[in-house]
Amino acid sequence: MIKKFIVLLAGMLVTVAVYAAGAQLRADHPDSYTVRRGDTLWDISAKFLSKPWLWPEIWQANPQVRNPHLIYPGDVLNLSFINGPHLQLQPQVHPEGEPVSAIPLSELKMFLKDMRVMDSNAVSSAPYVVGLEEARLRGAVGQNIYVRGLQGEPGQRWAIVRPTHVFRGFNQSDAASADLVGHELDSNAAMVNAPWREDSRNDGHYGKGDDLGVEVSVIGTAETLRMGDPATLLLLNATLEIRSGDRIMPVDDRPYDASYYPHPPKSVAANAKVIGFADAMDAAGSRQVVMLSIGAKDGVDNGQTFTMYEPGENIHDDVASNSWRRGVGERVTLPDEYVGHVMVFRTFDRVSYGLIMDGLRPVHIGARLRAPE
Repeated sequence: MIKKFIVLLAGMLVTVAVYAAGAQLRADHPDSYTVRRGDTLWDISAKFLSKPWLWPEIWQANPQVRNPHLIYPGDVLNLSFINGPHLQLQPQVHPEGEPVSAIPLSELKMFLKDMRVMDSNAVSSAPYVVGLEEARLRGAVGQNIYVRGLQGEPGQRWAIVRPTHVFRGFNQSDAASADLVGHELDSNAAMVNAPWREDSRNDGHYGKGDDLGVEVSVIGTAETLRMGDPATLLLLNATLEIRSGDRIMPVDDRPYDASYYPHPPKSVAANAKVIGFADAMDAAGSRQVVMLSIGAKDGVDNGQTFTMYEPGENIHDDVASNSWRRGVGERVTLPDEYVGHVMVFRTFDRVSYGLIMDGLRPVHIGARLRAPE
């Protein structure tokens, strides 16, 4: 029994040593830190870890922090060095307030609840609004809407969605052979203004490339009153005026992840890169949302963390070419440059939403993804 205990204890000490080695402490780490409102686990870890995305490992190596997702503003984290790195938590009384999250969920509500990315065929073939009560052009809450292609029963609730964006891979080989594809689906509902900026430089044609999916925005809910073709639905709520051509989808009541544990991917697809960013014009920065060209079919899941690199520029080598004339002689591609880290917080089949966690410089479209070092 004693021998088994010694073996178990030795294994635990080795585990702690391995975790501590992987999650290296910064030379300028504080001796203690008081958690503040608005902090995230990444922010806190960045104050004492050289690789903040490894915070789950140092917490796992210190069982006194039983659940890092139950740390509250006012709690004090102490670091000591008795027989190696040691993390202690001094909790306070928490009459009110929310625990610290891994990422700022409140800022991502739109992407967690109101947006979906679906196969373009599924969107095009979905039931659609064909008309509105009293032949109106726009529908408001409390009015009837008429839907074709609906299968269900009276009393069933539905989500009303509108396409916002078509995501494309923009692989040059695909763009060279693809026909020019517009962003309109086969309906008369024009897309809403999308928050995304994408790469549209392939041959100067916007919308060419491999179709990765259609993003739709949930703009309302309705309840079936009478089945038929068309079926009659009562509009229960809406964030925009409903119009002919809007699509009808099942209500997605699945809860989104409230907790995220950063972890490295087992492998990274060769085409993994940033293909778009939200609410930005030319570049994105820390705490902004980006779209990644990989999804669940590539083995991506929530919490996966990637390092982003800016592709190295291809420049003229004046010395090797023995010429100062641009475009003449030898060229060389510079190494990729480190940009920052991105963590996936929502995954679809072929694309994912990611949140930029930190960085040294702005993130541009085309930034390459690698496993974090």
